[in-house]
This record gives sequence, structure tokens and C-alpha cells, in this order.
Amino acid sequence: MDSIFLSASVPVNGRGDYYETADPFLIQCAVREFAIAVVRKMKIVWGGHPAITPMIWSICEDLGVDYTRSVTLYQSRFFEGQYPEENERFDNVVYTDAVPDDLAGSLHLMRQEMLSRCDLVGAVFVGGMEGVQVEYELFKQFHPDAIILPVAAPGGAALSLARDHGYLDGGRLEDVDFASLFDRYLIKPLCSQAN
Repeated sequence: MDSIFLSASVPVNGRGDYYETADPFLIQCAVREFAIAVVRKMKIVWGGHPAITPMIWSICEDLGVDYTRSVTLYQSRFFEGQYPEENERFDNVVYTDAVPDDLAGSLHLMRQEMLSRCDLVGAVFVGGMEGVQVEYELFKQFHPDAIILPVAAPGGAALSLARDHGYLDGGRLEDVDFASLFDRYLIKPLCSQAN
């Protein structure tokens, strides 16, 4: 089964200026619509951000999907003891090694393992902070021909990514009709590639 990488978080004050453009409600809406659009067709892969993992679990519960077939959650052991309680509900969490006393090194190891998966055919970026930029660059390195969709409307680092890399294309990614956006720029192109 093909997989789509989700890079998403809700920006917080004090970590760059990403929070200035971010709309937490739209981030939540976009993540929800993404999961609904993808979870029955492809696997969702993401790093266990504490704002996103509970959303994905709730959506999977609402849709009644089998977690082991539908999602793969990556988590660095650096955060052991701080994981969202929803981690315990997923049977397929991939725990990556921690670099002692090195958050950046630990995150790099997790991202390398997560983004080097050979089944990734696309990536979606929603909200986020500096990690979105890092994950974008790594994803492009491992999967230069994959579909990349930075969702601009919720703001945050994904908006910067869309602007800086020419994804806005006349405002097409600034639409808040997220269901249509994912269908038009992710699902349909992936389906046409498969045929």
C-alpha cells in the first residue's frame, strides 16, 4: 500500500514568526479533511507531534478504520515519558533511537528513518514551524518525483513553504475547501499515476 507523509503542527509563540499567520482551527480542519481523504486509500505516515496525534486517532476512531493498515506513527525515544496518551492506542508506532541530550540529533534520526521509506508517494504540509521546512527538504531529497502539497490557507510554515517554492500558483493552495483541494491536487494525480 502506498503511503502519504503528513507534516503538521500548530505553531506556538516564541518559535519563529509562524504563529503570526497560523489559524489553529484551519490547521485542525485541514488535517481532518486530509485524513478523511486519504486513510481508506493509502497509509498516513507522520512524526508524533502532540497536537496532531490525538487528531489522527480521533479521525480513525470516527471512521472505524484499522490503525495497523491505515497509519504509521513515528516517535523519537528522546520524548519517552512525554508521548501523547493516544500513542498507546496505536499498535504500529515506530520508535526511533534518541541521541542522548540532543533534541536536534534525535529528530534528525527519526526524520531520516521516516522519510526514507520507499512506499512514500506524496507529502502534505499543514501549519507547522521550522520542522516543516526541514521535513520538506528531506522529503524532496528522498523522493524528488513525489507529489508535494503545502496547504497554504492555515498559515504557519506551510504557507511560507508554498510562497518560497512557488506552490501558490494563483492562489490554488490558499483555498479553504480542503476536501476539494486534496482531491484535486493529491488523490486524482496519484490515481492517474497508478494507471
